[in-house]
Amino acid sequence: MPDDLALAPRLDPLKFNHPQVTADGAIRAHVDLGRLDTLWFNTGSLCNIACVNCYMDSSPANDRLAYLKAAEIGAYLDENDAEDLDIREIGFTGGEPFMNPDITAMLKLCLERGFEVLVLTNAMKPMHHHKDALLGLAAGFGARLRLRVSVDHHTKARHEELRGPKSWAPMIEGLKWLADNGFQVAAAGRMRWNEDEGCARKAYAELFAAHGIDIDAGDAVQLVLFPEMDEAADVPEITTACWDILGVAPGAMMCATSRMVIKRSGASAPVVVPCTLLPYDTRFEMGSGLVSSVGPVPLNHPHCARFCVLGGGACSSAN
Repeated sequence: MPDDLALAPRLDPLKFNHPQVTADGAIRAHVDLGRLDTLWFNTGSLCNIACVNCYMDSSPANDRLAYLKAAEIGAYLDENDAEDLDIREIGFTGGEPFMNPDITAMLKLCLERGFEVLVLTNAMKPMHHHKDALLGLAAGFGARLRLRVSVDHHTKARHEELRGPKSWAPMIEGLKWLADNGFQVAAAGRMRWNEDEGCARKAYAELFAAHGIDIDAGDAVQLVLFPEMDEAADVPEITTACWDILGVAPGAMMCATSRMVIKRSGASAPVVVPCTLLPYDTRFEMGSGLVSSVGPVPLNHPHCARFCVLGGGACSSAN
């Protein structure tokens, strides 16, 4: 863990308890859904590797979120059509999405229905098993399929510090394969080591150039650099006054334009949550359908403050 979080005071247990007010009695900020632009599907929490401080706690042993099925995704696409929700983008996250047996069927379904599709992947062995299917999707749907590869750092040593020994070479192989075969690719790194962002982007640019990978490291969409998170470290609660104090607009928050579908292990049906960062906290469940999820989201979690409001993080393919 980086020094600033490792040494930070621990979170006051009185914080982030009430959806309407903060620990000191101020009115808690909330975010209204402006329009549902991006719908995320968490394909399941299982992953082929276990990363240090994974945002989703994904690992080979975490099955708290079950694999979604193509038919379940189809039902949400039907609801979008029936309710004229006008979703633009479908995102797939996990776990590692390519571990889900239905992943290519789900991608094809969304692409055939006309959506832009973004897949978050580590580009390692599970993805490699789907190369033929991916080539077919790329041939049929071209630029509407985009894959964002986790490149936690621009050096092998620090990437493997988080993802484990021998994780760098398979990732580079997968990223290069995608780029060489004409896929729309992006990358995601982590601002864990207190590096200057400009210097980090320059180093990523050199890495991509060395491998012939067409990613503009200066573009915040093509290379997303996420703030580090630790929900046990202290962070200010966000009040209604904070929008003006910080110069941040509620409409810029992830939950102003997105929702995520998850299926808890053992559950009979999926449910909808506000964003990609809150799959396990049942306080944020917003019903089983998209229409039931259109209400305001109270910023009642440390991730809301640290990642979205203070860190400026977002997971979709558009800023």
